[in-house]
Amino acid sequence: MKFAILVNAGPFSHRAADSALAFAQAVLASEHELVRVFFYFDGVHNANRLAAPSSDERNLVRAWSRLGSEQGVDLVVCIAAGLRRGVREANLAPGFRISGLGQLVEAGILADRLVTFGA
Repeated sequence: MKFAILVNAGPFSHRAADSALAFAQAVLASEHELVRVFFYFDGVHNANRLAAPSSDERNLVRAWSRLGSEQGVDLVVCIAAGLRRGVREANLAPGFRISGLGQLVEAGILADRLVTFGA
């Protein structure tokens, strides 16, 4: 089965982004395929390499970045949502790319299931 993931929540607001990451890792560990992860609304903060969580917090930006770089997962940040929240090419973490909502639409077409995390 092919999955796409939509992340609408930031890495520090609640557990949705962490749950999305765990789901993505489970998909990759199984016989399934992960088409794309699309970051929208406050979810774009997951791509900000300038984020500095405290030492007792999990660094989700680094974890997502590693997933994209090491596993070859397509991590797409919505350009409009990113610009509104200060996430730009200049502060994008490795493994992420910026694009438009068309990438979300395409992911929904290519995948058998689009799973959303965050409100």
